Amino acid sequence: MELFRSLGISLILTLVLELAFALIWRVERSDLPVAALANLLTNPVVVLCCYAVSRYWPGYLPAATLALELWAVGTEGLIYRLRSRISHPWAFSLCANALSYLVGLLLS
Repeated sequence: MELFRSLGISLILTLVLELAFALIWRVERSDLPVAALANLLTNPVVVLCCYAVSRYWPGYLPAATLALELWAVGTEGLIYRLRSRISHPWAFSLCANALSYLVGLLLS
């Protein structure tokens, strides 16, 4: 039950932060659903994998977290490049993910 709560909180926080960041980046409102869907695809995967690694292989958590966050940045950047008009999609993805990761660190 705690895992589902964590997944939900993480997803909601990520969506709020990254969509707010998208508005600051001046992403067109018509591209906000793309940003939301990209995060719906990547956030649960990252959270579940980090949970599994922390539970079964805690010594690998820093490396796994880095790999998973880089995967999320790359996946979201590719989605933005292919399905939106977001300017500098890779930079946007990196900055948005860095923001949500750092806020998550501060809150944990």
